[in-house]
Amino acid sequence: MKEIQGPSETLSEYYALGEFVEYMRAQRKYSEHTCKAYSKDITQFYEFLSLQHGGEKAADPGLVTRIDMRLFLGFLLKKGLQPKSIARKLASVKSFYNYLLETGRIKVSVPAQVVTPRFSKTVPGFLNEEQTETLFDHILAAPQHLSGSSKNTRYEDEFTYSRDRAILELLYGCGLRISEVVHLEREQVNIEQGFMKINGKGNKQRVLPLGSYAVEALKNYFEVKRNFFRMKKGEVSAAAYVFVTKKGIGIYPVLVQRLTKKYLSAVTELKYKNPHALRHSFATHMLNNGADLKSVSEMLGHANLTTTEIYTHVTFGRVREVYDKAHPRA
Repeated sequence: MKEIQGPSETLSEYYALGEFVEYMRAQRKYSEHTCKAYSKDITQFYEFLSLQHGGEKAADPGLVTRIDMRLFLGFLLKKGLQPKSIARKLASVKSFYNYLLETGRIKVSVPAQVVTPRFSKTVPGFLNEEQTETLFDHILAAPQHLSGSSKNTRYEDEFTYSRDRAILELLYGCGLRISEVVHLEREQVNIEQGFMKINGKGNKQRVLPLGSYAVEALKNYFEVKRNFFRMKKGEVSAAAYVFVTKKGIGIYPVLVQRLTKKYLSAVTELKYKNPHALRHSFATHMLNNGADLKSVSEMLGHANLTTTEIYTHVTFGRVREVYDKAHPRA
């Protein structure tokens, strides 16, 4: 079979895909990243049908059958996709067909009749408490590298260090997603009262407490940031954002991924040393130390408890240990 190429403008236009994506963005408040993923998944599905059957099936969404759906799932399996990725693509197609049904373009949603493949939930990677202590109290404790050969270099190093430390404190101390750190605005942070207002997935807002370490890291960063750009006599073009680059523009996901990998490499052998590892560590350590599942779920911004329950598998060892020590008939 021919390799399916990228999104087709003709298909996207004919199937009201642009209209659907705009609905997801404006009405459902989905992020740009999520909208692009939906568009790519749905276009792949219709280009698969076009290659399988020619133009007939690609001319009318109402002609799609359950056999077509099974063939599509088999095609994705043959390409080597994991069940979790296949389930996501099927969810995209189902959502689009629900939209076509609600807007009167079709009479029946065939994809809705297809059972989503089950996949085992993998236990997320996380740091243990000793590793996080080493990271924050030793690796990040003193900026040993701030002895640059020039005054400008020292200022730049100090700015980068204070920013990176504040980012890591928020990832671990508040369990933020990478997108929430990147798009965090100054007006969302109330240092005086110790809380933040976070706009999460689906533009759902939640209020998170700021721990004392995060508060101190942010205070230091704001002061260093102010002095740095005053010294450079430059303007911060992304002044609304909390975290910016040395050029004054907003930070971006790859920057956060790189700095996280850099610092985590000093304390762990985890395969994936990414920002999510600190978010997972936040949830795991909260549950290990007695936080209830509902509170942790709310702080993580999960839509339901089942998403958070994966962390109970991680923390069961701790529960078992407490039980063995405390119960007289353990």
